Amino acid sequence: MRFLKILFLFIVFQVSAQQGGMWIPSLLEGMNEDEMQSLGSKLTAQDIYDVNNSSLKDAIGHFNGGCTSEVISDQGLVLTNHHCGFGQIQSHSSLENDYLKDGFWAMNLEEELPNNGLYIEFIVSIHDVTEVALKDVTDAMTETEKQSQISKNTNAALKDWPRESWQDVKTKAFYEGNQYFLFVTERFDDIRLVGAPPTSIGKFGSDTDNWVFPRHTGDFSLFRIYADANNRPAAYSKDNVPYKPKHFLPISLDGVEEGDFTMVFGFPGTTSEYLPAVAIEHITEEFNPTNIAIREAALKVIDQKMKESDDVRIKYASKQARIANAWKKWIGENLGIERTNAVEKRREFEATFTKALKEKGLEDKYGNILPEFDKLYEEFAPINIKRRNFIEVFLVTNELMQMTYRAYQVEQAILDNPENLERGKEYLTGQLKGIHKNYDVDLDKGVYLNVMPLYGKPVDASIYDNTAFTNLDSALKLLEGDADAVIKNLNNDAAYAYAKPIIAEFFNSIDAEYKERNAPITALQTKYMTALMEALPNERYFPDANSTLRVTYGQVRGYSPRDAVYYLPVSHLVGVMEKYVPNDYEFDVPQKLIDLYEAKDYGQYADKNGKMPVCFLGTNHTTGGNSGSPAIDAEGNLVGLNFDRVWEGTMSDMYYDAEISRNIMVDLRYVLFIVDKYAGAKHLIDEMELVHPKQDSGKMKKSKKRKRKKKKKKSNK
Repeated sequence: MRFLKILFLFIVFQVSAQQGGMWIPSLLEGMNEDEMQSLGSKLTAQDIYDVNNSSLKDAIGHFNGGCTSEVISDQGLVLTNHHCGFGQIQSHSSLENDYLKDGFWAMNLEEELPNNGLYIEFIVSIHDVTEVALKDVTDAMTETEKQSQISKNTNAALKDWPRESWQDVKTKAFYEGNQYFLFVTERFDDIRLVGAPPTSIGKFGSDTDNWVFPRHTGDFSLFRIYADANNRPAAYSKDNVPYKPKHFLPISLDGVEEGDFTMVFGFPGTTSEYLPAVAIEHITEEFNPTNIAIREAALKVIDQKMKESDDVRIKYASKQARIANAWKKWIGENLGIERTNAVEKRREFEATFTKALKEKGLEDKYGNILPEFDKLYEEFAPINIKRRNFIEVFLVTNELMQMTYRAYQVEQAILDNPENLERGKEYLTGQLKGIHKNYDVDLDKGVYLNVMPLYGKPVDASIYDNTAFTNLDSALKLLEGDADAVIKNLNNDAAYAYAKPIIAEFFNSIDAEYKERNAPITALQTKYMTALMEALPNERYFPDANSTLRVTYGQVRGYSPRDAVYYLPVSHLVGVMEKYVPNDYEFDVPQKLIDLYEAKDYGQYADKNGKMPVCFLGTNHTTGGNSGSPAIDAEGNLVGLNFDRVWEGTMSDMYYDAEISRNIMVDLRYVLFIVDKYAGAKHLIDEMELVHPKQDSGKMKKSKKRKRKKKKKKSNK
C-alpha cells in the first residue's frame, strides 16, 4: 500500500507560489510560514497553532456546522456573518418585533436571546492518524472493502483517543483518502444572540450585489458563548456564565490598504481542486445550467410574493437567501471557468501529467486514468443531472413536494418494520412543524407550477386544493392511528398520490444508478491524486476543503473583471448612499445611517482620509464555510470579516486563478461604527481590545502581546 509514501512530496514547491491553497494549521512550520512572511506576515506558525499554549486557533469556532465565527472579547463575545446568524435572527422575529427589518441589540446580558440547537465548536488539537487509518488496507481490496477497513481502524482510534469528558473526537480524510487527521474538539451549545443590524445594512444589496464588487454590505452579527461555572460546555441554563476563551482576537483600528497581508482562518466547506477537465466541462456546461433554471423559476415567484407582503417576507427571508445564493454562484462559476479558459488549461496540465508518466515509467500504473475518466463521465453525466434536478425540486425549492418526500421516507420505514411507526411519526411531525413555521400556500403553489415542468413531470395544480399537507393541523391528522391507518391516510392524500411514483422512481432507479456510476469515479479520483503527487512532485498540492479548520493567506488587492475596468480594493459608505433607493427592499438605507453619513459622524472608525470604509478585497482562497471567518492582519489582529467572493472568481472551488479570485470582507471599522454610532451599543465596544498596530510600528503593547518561546511543537500523543 503506497498511499502515504508519496504524500509528503508536496512540500517541495517553490516559495514564489504565493497565492491559493487551504492549509492545515498544524502543518504550517517551514514552507507555509516562510511564504506567509514573504507576503508581509509577522506571525510564526506557533502563533497560529499551538497545542500547549493559547494561539489564534483557539479563537476560531465552527458556527453551527456551516459557517465560521471568532471570539472577540474575554467574555465570549463572538462575531460572525449576518447571513450565518440569519436563521436565529428570523426565529426571534415577528410582526411585532421585526428584528430582520429593525435589527436587534441586547443592552445587557439579561437581554441576550438563547437559540435552541445553535452551537459553536472549537478545535483543541489536530493529529495525523494516516498510518492508523490505512493499516491493513491493500491495493487488492475493492473500494467497499477499503472503506470498511478504514472505518474499522478510525473507529478504534476514536474510541481509545485520550480526551476530557466534555471533549469529542472525529477523523477526516484528506487528499482524496490518501491522508487522515483526527480532531479533538469542544462544542458549546448555549449560544445567545447579542446583536444584529437591520437587513438594510446586514444584507444591503441583497441579490443584486450578491457575489459582486464593489460591495457595501455590513454582513455581521454578534453572539455570545455561555459555559458552566467551570468554563466548560453546557446545555442552556440561566445559571450559565459568559465563556472565558483561551484566546480572543484584538481588533485593529488602522484598517487595510492595498498590499497588506491578510490571513483568513476558518472552516471552508467543500472544494474540488483536482477534478479532471472532463468533470469541469460536465459541471459548467451540463450540470449547472439545469439547476440554475430551476432555482431561477422558483425565485421569480418567491421574490414577487416577498415584495407584496411583510408577513411573507419574514417567513421566506432565510429560504430565499439560501436559494438565491447558490443560483447566482453557479452562474458566476460558469462565467469564471469560461473567462479563464480553465478547461483548456486543465487539459494542458493533463498533457504535462501524461508526459511525466512516460518519463518516469509510470504509464502501466497510471496511464489509464484520464481515458477512464472520459468514459466514466460520459455514462455518469445524465444520471448526475437527473438526480440533482430531483433534489432541487423536491428538497430545495418546493415545500409541498418536500413534505411528501419526508412522508414517503416514513412510509417505507414502517413497511420495512412496523416498530418504526412511533419514531417515524415523531420524525415527520418535526419535519412538518419546521416547514409550516414559515409556510405560505399561495407562494408554494406558484413555485410548484414553475419548477415541476423543468423536471419533466406533468403539473396538477388541483393537488393544492385536495391535500392535507398544506395545513399543519390536517397534516398531523394523517399520522393518527396504527401503521395501517397511517399508510392508508398518506396514500389517500392527493398530493402524496401525485408525488409518490416520482419519489419512488428517485429511490429505486435514479439514486441507485447515481451511486453505482459515482463509485468508480470516486475511486479513480483517489488514484488520480496519488498519481499526481508521484508523477509531478514539484507541483503545488493542498488538500481540498472538507469543513475542517484551514488557513488561507494572501494580500489586499483590487482586480480587473474585464477589459478597461479595475476595482479598487476598498469600498466606502459613500457607495451605500450612491446606491440608495428609498423603500427598495435591496437598497433602502435607515434614516439614522443617512444622518450619520451626512454629519460625517464616524467617531474613531474613519480612515486617514476621513472616509468610512465598508468592505475590502483580498486574494485569500475561500469557499462556502468561510462565511464569518476572520481576516487577520500581519500582527494577529482582526481587520475584516469574510463573507463572499467576487462573481468571476467563484470558480475557485474547482480552479483558483490569482488574477480574478478575490474574497470580500467587511472592514471591522464599519462593524464597530455600526455597533457604536448606529446601534448605541457602546458597552460591546468596551468589551473589545482595540489596537493600532501600524501606529505602534507593527508592535502590540507589551502588556497585551503573547509571550512564547519558539520551540518545536509536541504532539499530545
